[in-house]
Amino acid sequence: MTKRIQSKYKINRRLGVNLWGRPKSPVNAREYGPGQHGQRRRNKPTDFGIQLMAKQKLKGYYGNISEKQFRRYYNEAVRRSGDTSENLVGLLERRLDAVVYRMKFVPTVFSARQFVNHGHVLVNGKRVNIPSYMVKEGDVITVREKSRGIPMVIEAANSPERDVPDYINVDFNKLEGSFQRTPILEDVPYPVQMEPNLVIEFYSR
Repeated sequence: MTKRIQSKYKINRRLGVNLWGRPKSPVNAREYGPGQHGQRRRNKPTDFGIQLMAKQKLKGYYGNISEKQFRRYYNEAVRRSGDTSENLVGLLERRLDAVVYRMKFVPTVFSARQFVNHGHVLVNGKRVNIPSYMVKEGDVITVREKSRGIPMVIEAANSPERDVPDYINVDFNKLEGSFQRTPILEDVPYPVQMEPNLVIEFYSR
C-alpha cells in the first residue's frame, strides 16, 4: 500500500495545485516544488509529462491508492462499454472511502480511508471496513451509532468547506446518506481540473 502519512500535502507543491482545495495546503504559501531543487525553472513538459501529471493528480486525489490498484480501475474502465474516461471517474467515485468523504462524514480522503478501516461505517446496515469497497446505486451508508459522537465527524459535517454533490443524499441528523447514481466528470466537485482522458492516453500508450 502506498504510504503518504506525514507528507500527504507535498504532492500539491510537486504538481503546483491545491489538490483538495484546503486552506492549509502548502501550495498556498509556496507554489514552487518541494526539496532543494524546487525553485528551479521548470522545462516545458512533454506530452508524456502532461499525461503523467494528469494521472498523478487523479490518482493522488483519492488518497493512498497504489499504482497496481489504480491500473486495475483503468482496466475495468476499458472493459466497460461507454466513454472510458467517464467510466474511470465513476469507478473512483464509487469507492466507499470516496463516498464517505463526499458525504462530509470526515474532513479528508485520508481520514475517510482510516474511518472505514476502523469499522465506523455501515453499508445497508452491515459493517464494511474495506475502503475500496464498490458502492452501488441506492446503497445506504451510515455512521455507526457508537461513532457519531467523534469530534472529527461532528466538525466535518458542520464544515462549510465543501458541499455534498447532487448524486448523493445525506441526512446529517442521522449521519446517513444514499448513493443516488454514478456521476460523470462534470458532476464531481474536483477543486482542480481533472483530465481523465489524458490518464487513458497515458495507460494506452
